[in-house]
Amino acid sequence: MRLGYVNVNVSDFDRAVAFYRDVLALPLNFADEKFGYASFDTGQAQLAVIKTEEQVELIGRHTGIGLMVDDVDAAHKDLLGRGVSFTMQPSKQPWGGYMAMFQDPDGNIFYLDQPMQEQP
Repeated sequence: MRLGYVNVNVSDFDRAVAFYRDVLALPLNFADEKFGYASFDTGQAQLAVIKTEEQVELIGRHTGIGLMVDDVDAAHKDLLGRGVSFTMQPSKQPWGGYMAMFQDPDGNIFYLDQPMQEQP
């Protein structure tokens, strides 16, 4: 068994697709506006956005999803320049990790993390 995809609930499908594709620069696998579903390539598992109208409590929350980068500081600087809002600046964690947290336009919060052996 392996993780294939993770869905993130959003309120505005077009805005979400633009953010994940253009701002985060994730390769878009496909987007289906009729079904309100888009999939982005993140390596071994896919990240998908799904338009949610009925379960609004699923929008604007901490997702628990970590996006790995080689250099958190460089990615943080780049994403700040693209207008991404961070809820936690890059910092060393008590458990040894080095990470930051950011949010998408709906307020869904993600980890930005780098492999432990490459931390400053």
